[in-house]
Amino acid sequence: MNERLPISSHLKPTVAVYGAAGHTGRFVVKELSRRGFTAVAIGRDQAKLAAAEFPAGVRRELADINDPASLARALTGAAAVINCAGPFLDTAEPLVSAALRGGVHYLDVTAEQASAQAIFERYAAAAEKAGVVVVPAMGFYGGLSDLLVTAAMGDWTRADGARIGIALDSWRPTEGTRVTGRRNTVPRVAISQGELRPLADPAPNIVWPFAEPFGAQEMVELPFSEVVLIGRHLQLSELHTYLNTAPLRDLRDLATPPPVAADASGRSAQTFLVEVEIRQGNTMRRATARGRDIYAVTAPLVVEAVDRILDNRISDKAAAQGGVFAPGALFDAQSFLAELASEGVFLSIDPDQPLRARTSRQAAPTGGGGL
Repeated sequence: MNERLPISSHLKPTVAVYGAAGHTGRFVVKELSRRGFTAVAIGRDQAKLAAAEFPAGVRRELADINDPASLARALTGAAAVINCAGPFLDTAEPLVSAALRGGVHYLDVTAEQASAQAIFERYAAAAEKAGVVVVPAMGFYGGLSDLLVTAAMGDWTRADGARIGIALDSWRPTEGTRVTGRRNTVPRVAISQGELRPLADPAPNIVWPFAEPFGAQEMVELPFSEVVLIGRHLQLSELHTYLNTAPLRDLRDLATPPPVAADASGRSAQTFLVEVEIRQGNTMRRATARGRDIYAVTAPLVVEAVDRILDNRISDKAAAQGGVFAPGALFDAQSFLAELASEGVFLSIDPDQPLRARTSRQAAPTGGGGL
């Protein structure tokens, strides 16, 4: 995120951030303040919350995820809450419940499939009854891929298959990422034959020839929360997500340090490239996104979502009655993605192309491992 003046001098509604003192939470609080929102920083650790360097005017609130009264107090006056505190298997449901009781819109940034699935299954009716919009997985893993696939689908009502390739040049995990990895032992799922099915064990491996500077990368199938989101609103016979193996070695190495700021914005030097391919018969559509720092880019993603919800730039159904929604079902995907250009995310959505043999990308799967 570049150091810029706030984009609006008009004071917008109050938005609370749970897990505000964490790595991603600090980016989100900063982005909310930059965009003119009044931010409330909520944390579980008094010392970390006090030590966090938030923009001027940010209110700090201490709240325990297991204490409904403290959550209600912290959310008082907020129009929406963004949950940045993993593991979301532990934090999402208590915070969704608190948000619904208070009539507060809820968003989180989970990559955990089981957490996102539980929110859809357990809270859709309650959110609709409360007239509240709930959006799980509005982050790099989850929301970004859902929006890219939705934009690439365009006017297609169904597709034979979609593949998502994610390349990272490195992965310096936060402590939250490590804790979530230890907690999230739920088997992963992909979409196969139109249904959510368990990922093969061992997970398939392929080679994906990314655009430069990544080039050909060894990949392992590793679906995140985008599978749950996309399966909720798009008709796909197959959906498979792959991550290059090099950053997984960083992630598995306990000696790998946490991310380090490479500039005044706090963003690290890590780079990413996401390529989406969707096939219908003999026609292929593609979309790509490239940028820096998977943690930092989550902030403009989730804050743009909050802005659109509070400004009523959402689907007619959501505006009329609330509920639990995938980003691609709630927002206009192409205009949403266009907003990310100002945050240094470079995007491309290709028109229809004839399907050609692409042997290197469609190499026969071999055995591999996930996280």
